[in-house]
Amino acid sequence: MLFSQLNAQKTNNDVLFVVGGEPVYTSEFLRVYNKNLDLVQDESQKDVDEYLKLFTNYKLKLKEARALGFDKKPAYLRELKNYKKQLAKNFLTDTKVTNALIEEAYERISYDIKASHILIKVSENASPQDTLVAYNNIVSLRNRALQEGFENVRTSVHNGKSIYGEDLGYFSGFKMVYKFESMAFNTPVGEISKPFRTQFGYHIINVIEKRKSRGECTVAHIMVVDKKEDTIANNAEIRINEIYKKLNQGEVFEALAKQFSDDRSSASKGGQMAPFSSGQISSKIFEDTAFSLKNNGDVSQPIKSKFGWHIIKLIDKKPIASFKDMKSELENKVKRDSRSKLIDDALHDKLKVKYSVKPNPEALAYFTSILNDDYYKRTWRLPNNFDNDKPLVKIGNKQITYKAFGDALVRNQKGIRNKEPFVNLVSNAYNNFLNTSLVNYQEDNLENENTEFAYIVNEYRDGLLLFDLMETTIWNSAKNDTLGIQNYYKTNKDNYIWPERVDAIVASSANQNVLKKVSKLLAKNKELSEIKETVNTNGDVNVIFTTGEMEANHQALPNHFKFEKGISKIYKHNDAFIVVKVKEVLPKKQKTLKEAKGLVTSDYQVFKEDNWLKTLRAKYKVEINKEALAKVKQKIKNQ
Repeated sequence: MLFSQLNAQKTNNDVLFVVGGEPVYTSEFLRVYNKNLDLVQDESQKDVDEYLKLFTNYKLKLKEARALGFDKKPAYLRELKNYKKQLAKNFLTDTKVTNALIEEAYERISYDIKASHILIKVSENASPQDTLVAYNNIVSLRNRALQEGFENVRTSVHNGKSIYGEDLGYFSGFKMVYKFESMAFNTPVGEISKPFRTQFGYHIINVIEKRKSRGECTVAHIMVVDKKEDTIANNAEIRINEIYKKLNQGEVFEALAKQFSDDRSSASKGGQMAPFSSGQISSKIFEDTAFSLKNNGDVSQPIKSKFGWHIIKLIDKKPIASFKDMKSELENKVKRDSRSKLIDDALHDKLKVKYSVKPNPEALAYFTSILNDDYYKRTWRLPNNFDNDKPLVKIGNKQITYKAFGDALVRNQKGIRNKEPFVNLVSNAYNNFLNTSLVNYQEDNLENENTEFAYIVNEYRDGLLLFDLMETTIWNSAKNDTLGIQNYYKTNKDNYIWPERVDAIVASSANQNVLKKVSKLLAKNKELSEIKETVNTNGDVNVIFTTGEMEANHQALPNHFKFEKGISKIYKHNDAFIVVKVKEVLPKKQKTLKEAKGLVTSDYQVFKEDNWLKTLRAKYKVEINKEALAKVKQKIKNQ
């Protein structure tokens, strides 16, 4: 009876279950299930019944969060408001203009421009007289450059203060401010641009060359980082040069990467990294070295970056990705870039039409008439007879009065830098005021106007509540429950064991005979430096050592390595030969609470949460609509 009554209130959308009297509809469950289907790693969560358990737990927690007043906390309301404002930026845009800019951006990142420029510095707020002087100077320099040659003029006028003449090298889209970028790409190769202005001043650009983008590069690398113990075995520069010598001796790059690279994420793959393009690697020397390799299989000399020492091998180079693959990334860049002003202008024009905004020249004339020279002194105030409540402009169903714009004018005088006609001041201030008001109005109504926005906000709203609830009720509570953690550890001690390890020296070589000699020297307890001097002859690196405590899965040890004290047999491992001197076998042993504290605390939190959920199910009755659940299962099966 309950489900039929609730369903009658919402047609074509069954109630799937009720939590403490509140209905949850099948549409919400299906939307969340389908959205998260590809993200779950646990196959059991793809089972509808298992996912329904997770979803009812989620709703139980939200019910409790609201019952405890978490949704009324000022910090929560403030963070939700800020998130909505940030999220709205993705929805407040003009699609047509945005798409045109994305296409233009793709065209530009497909090329690199080599150019130089001359800049006459002048402030954005400079007086008309100073602006005119700067403009005349840049025109004069352009005329000189056309006669004397751009490079001659550029190098002769540069003073690093008021005039900059710079060789910019190669750059692509998004590397310069949009105005500068556009002039560079729109100026033919070999020509000098017309003078143009950015926020820095007046420029002219000499476009020297235009080439196709370097595209995407795939490399493998061997990385050696500096260790705290700067011994002969661990010195990064010595070690990388030893590895490089082994490469020149004909050993396989991938095998050496597996044995010695400190980049664990790529070592097991023979050093191969994910593909990257210009600007994606946070090391210029690494990127330039990678792109400088010409043929697949070429290997660089050792180089040093801020991360350590590298040897780089070129796997493949390919052109820039397709527009389809890059569109999303480019859209984000366009919206963060100075070109976004074009998108903003198009949006404001669209909103004026959408919300039937009408011009009010009479109001602007009035505001112009009440300004005086106090405005330039930043002491101007609204007159005593000012009509606060007079209608100024209507946006949708919201009436904005004279007072709102009058207050904005008062605030704006703080930013006045130069005297300009009052009519210009008022016009500019009103345009900014109106545009901001338009966007704010749409933001305030976006949940009602846009279903997708409403869904995302609701998910964040619930997620934020859930985080605050879990942090307060479970995570912090469990973390600070010293006695509870101790008792849980005592009850579950068998879960916290150190695995068996060895304190060992691993010698690696491509030459099995060399390792036979090393094995004998290790048996005699010779120092590693002495062994290296003995076997690394004629400038060749025939052996490299790895030392320290190692578990069975350590990259230096072969599979199924038997943990026994002494010198091992010689193994074939990672396309090379190794011999291991086990100095000590560290047996499996119980971890102390201090050693296992992080894992114990995490497990204890899960234990507390499971018990807490049982109390919530007792507090808020959960009723499943079996008929609606059967329909959901059938719908998912037919997808």
